[in-house]
Amino acid sequence: MTKGSHTPGAPWRNFYGRIHGKTLRPTQKDHLEHDLDALSPGPVGWDVNPAREKLDLDARFGGKPVWLEVGFGGGEHLVHMAKSNPDIAIIGAEPYINGVAMLLGKIRDAGVDNIAVHPGDVRDLFDVLPDGSVEKAFLNYPDPWPKARHHRRRFVTQEHLEPLLRVMAPGAEFRVATDIEDYVRQTLEEVPAAGFGRIDHPDDAAWADWPSTRYEQKALREGRRPHYLTFRRP
Repeated sequence: MTKGSHTPGAPWRNFYGRIHGKTLRPTQKDHLEHDLDALSPGPVGWDVNPAREKLDLDARFGGKPVWLEVGFGGGEHLVHMAKSNPDIAIIGAEPYINGVAMLLGKIRDAGVDNIAVHPGDVRDLFDVLPDGSVEKAFLNYPDPWPKARHHRRRFVTQEHLEPLLRVMAPGAEFRVATDIEDYVRQTLEEVPAAGFGRIDHPDDAAWADWPSTRYEQKALREGRRPHYLTFRRP
């Protein structure tokens, strides 16, 4: 377990999960050093925005509609969506620095310019996103936290879903992809309880614009069935 922010005035937020993994390659370190700051969505951290002033997304993205991906892993889905939808802006939030470094390399390779990156806890980002500012959100193959005593660490709890609902626009779509049956159960209980409505969509059918990710491919190899759940903010 990694403790949350220690910045004076900030709430104490426990963070569970990895922040660092294997030693970064020199090219990945270069991407982090030279590319990451320019991709910031704005002042998110408590150290740079202690008053928690809302981000000016219109100024940052030129008035484009804003999408959000929570925990983008290696960035395959994020880059695919950005490249397929050049008229939108998409923010990715991911605390695992190795995943952030992988994403930065993919952004360079793809040549996309409509991605912003928050390399940290999405709860800090929720603090400063304006109400109703996100028009689509994605949660793809989140950490399953399989032990029952750890289910409260999952993203699909009210601690995360209530601020997500607040920052999403009326009618905005929230997609969840997972291969864990109990995660499906908790999602179907908690997401509607937060105020989202379920969209009638076969949960074994991927969305038309879904790119198969390495997490999905691993699930299929290991015999687990992917589920694709769709919700809408009223």
